[in-house]
Amino acid sequence: MTDKITISTFQLFAMIPDAETARAYLEARLWPQGPRCPVCHSCERITARPRGFYRCNACKEDFTVRTGTIFERSHVPLHKWVYAMYLLVTARKGISSLQLSKEIGVTQKSAWFMLQRLREACGKDLTMLQGLVEIDETYVGGIEANKHERDKLKAGRGTVGKQAVLGLREKGKGGRVKAVKIDSTDAGTITDVIVQNVAVGSTLHTDEAQAYGDIGGLFFDHATVNHSNGEYVRDGVSTNSIESVFAVLKRGLIGVYHHASPKHIGRYVDEFAFRLNEGNVARHTLERLDSFISRVAGKRLTYKALIA
Repeated sequence: MTDKITISTFQLFAMIPDAETARAYLEARLWPQGPRCPVCHSCERITARPRGFYRCNACKEDFTVRTGTIFERSHVPLHKWVYAMYLLVTARKGISSLQLSKEIGVTQKSAWFMLQRLREACGKDLTMLQGLVEIDETYVGGIEANKHERDKLKAGRGTVGKQAVLGLREKGKGGRVKAVKIDSTDAGTITDVIVQNVAVGSTLHTDEAQAYGDIGGLFFDHATVNHSNGEYVRDGVSTNSIESVFAVLKRGLIGVYHHASPKHIGRYVDEFAFRLNEGNVARHTLERLDSFISRVAGKRLTYKALIA
């Protein structure tokens, strides 16, 4: 690894010029101790076979590095998958399926499916936030000016036709981010998300919305700022950090993706949260790429399930 913290696409192509080098690259990162059976999880009695196949002599299953990952049963060569991951972790606001299709030479439909699989890998972060945690909710989508006339709701400003997202961010440099698609902004729904994602004993900073009224008590300390009175910072209490996350999310959805249906918005939100957590430009590009690769196993997404 060089002293620089970034590598160009030209350097990436030089490192991984074809599917075979991509296979070796992924195997080294997913199987640092050698080939591992995705069925019985054994690393012993594995026999190498031609074209990247392996036979587990313990359970008699054949497998490759794709098996049990987001790459399974994909006809897209592995070096194109690696490049797609590189683009996703280095593009601050994401990359559209149309742009990806041009970059790697696949159809837009294939590129869209690839991106949804990659977003699936971004989700299910089990890390609990702790310390000072800012929390706020926002609504995404539903920009009337971007719709065909037949699709306009003509409901005025507000939340009609939009999807609610709850954001949580540890305060301070390097604080981790979580963002969750929610079906309601009532107190019960918001409290459930907080309990599932924030460690007990943490301090929560929110606005004065009624949904946050009962989240203190035995499990958390709770302080608020009153936005309706023009108060945005008081004695170190604010929600400015999580609102900056929403700014990046909305700019990406509007400027890059243009539209994300409520059905799929959860994956888009996972993508932006992952990039904010693991895509810090202070980290070497290959480290960011490794963080992505570490998540691809056990998250297979079929096209049938995606469009169901």
